[in-house]
Amino acid sequence: MTGTSAEHCIRQPVLFLPHGGGPCFFMDWPGWGKLEAHLRSIATTLPRKPDAILVVSGHWETEIPAVTSGKLPELIYDYYGFPEHTYDLRYPVPGSPRIASRVRALLTAAGIPNVGDDVRGLDHGVFIPFMLAFPDAEIPVVELSLGAGMSPTKELAVGHALRPLRAENILIVATGMTFHNLPQFLSNDRSTDAASRAFDAWLVSTIEAAPDLRDEALRHWDKAPGARICHPREEHLLPLMIAAGAAGTDRGQQSWHDIIMGKALSGFRFG
Repeated sequence: MTGTSAEHCIRQPVLFLPHGGGPCFFMDWPGWGKLEAHLRSIATTLPRKPDAILVVSGHWETEIPAVTSGKLPELIYDYYGFPEHTYDLRYPVPGSPRIASRVRALLTAAGIPNVGDDVRGLDHGVFIPFMLAFPDAEIPVVELSLGAGMSPTKELAVGHALRPLRAENILIVATGMTFHNLPQFLSNDRSTDAASRAFDAWLVSTIEAAPDLRDEALRHWDKAPGARICHPREEHLLPLMIAAGAAGTDRGQQSWHDIIMGKALSGFRFG
């Protein structure tokens, strides 16, 4: 098979990208260089340029899943206390009402209630990493929210419903952090360093397991070593559940790893 038909058969992978701490890549905050380099390399690892990107971030929660449908989403500077210039960052990426409608149709077909939102912009869990990964701001971006309830099972089901997008040349990206205990992360207290390493090791072995075992383990992530130390609240981990659901039968792999301020952090790729 050649030409357009062959290209249509190439599925995009599913990515889980650590988005860093606030606007960390655009200020004098040492320690984030390896993650910056990883994010800048993302586009070169894809089978082809996506027609659109569907992203879910740990920074948007709604009662039921919501999908941005505006044509020109604004940026939401939802970080606080950072240098003034970080509130002047720009990422003039287009949205896509058409892709938003497709996402909503897939969710509806799976029996998952959802809404469109033509007003909401893109939070920093999207535009900060995307300024590095897709700096030209040419690929339309649609954002999906996390649903209320913090349910791994529900988020896995959301991801499962969205799997067809991958064969439609739509890249599914989840952004969050595999360690997100901010008081511990920002302090000089190293008492949770070991817990971060234990949880990270569990997460890597889980993501790299057979898909059925992976998904079952993720449903009970809070029983993993160090889980609640790393995630007192799980909103920054749940995007990974959507990524795993969208992966389907594709096995995952650790795509990036580093120790930052004593805490183990990882990124993942499926397919």
